[in-house]
Amino acid sequence: MLLLAVDTATSAVTVALHDGTRTLAEQTTLDARRHAELLAPALERVLAETGHGADEVTAVVAGTGPGPFTGLRVGLVTARTFAFVRGIPVYGVCSLDVLAHQAWLQRRGVDGVAAGSMRAASEPAAEADRLLVATDARRKEVYWATYRLTERGAAREGEPQVSRPAELPQQVCSLPTVGRGPVLYPELLPQGGAPLDVSAAALADLAARALRGDADRDSVLTDPEPLYLRRPDAQPQGARKPVLH
Repeated sequence: MLLLAVDTATSAVTVALHDGTRTLAEQTTLDARRHAELLAPALERVLAETGHGADEVTAVVAGTGPGPFTGLRVGLVTARTFAFVRGIPVYGVCSLDVLAHQAWLQRRGVDGVAAGSMRAASEPAAEADRLLVATDARRKEVYWATYRLTERGAAREGEPQVSRPAELPQQVCSLPTVGRGPVLYPELLPQGGAPLDVSAAALADLAARALRGDADRDSVLTDPEPLYLRRPDAQPQGARKPVLH
């Protein structure tokens, strides 16, 4: 397996190459406005750093969001085009699931992060096993979902949603939270912590686990279609009413 992972659903333009066991290389740039300019060079650098060619990649995985319309499509179109040209499979993974997976990896002490670092000493054990992921949806809103952290991974509780932070249920706001939501709205989401943005290395790790059978493939891997939770601003004009003379 040589898995190429791409995500542009958050402020991070991130690409990684994974061999099915570990991440071989990752390139990440924080820039919420230049996804189209930064993604292709990052992909080239990851391949060059590992010494692998595009013809060696066996599958592609892309974050499906939710995220801003234009930035999200950059990653998905790039992933689908790369896979089409190579004639290899392409998968999608919810970007909120990836952030939850990053938090789960941190709690297990992966990549030097202290195991259990997300659990405050005063937290009840039951609540410490739950997590809120909240990312910037702009328009003073957040994309969010809650998760149960288990021995096997981070299991999402329901579908991703979009709403104003003040409208989230109180029991949700009190959960340990990852993503940029608490950075943007600290008075409403006070339980913030790392990670803030999606890591392609974590995306690749989660997809590889699903492909190996170490995670539920059907709940992790989806079609590489953008997950939009609201309609785009631009709408087709309706039929003009006839003018009576």
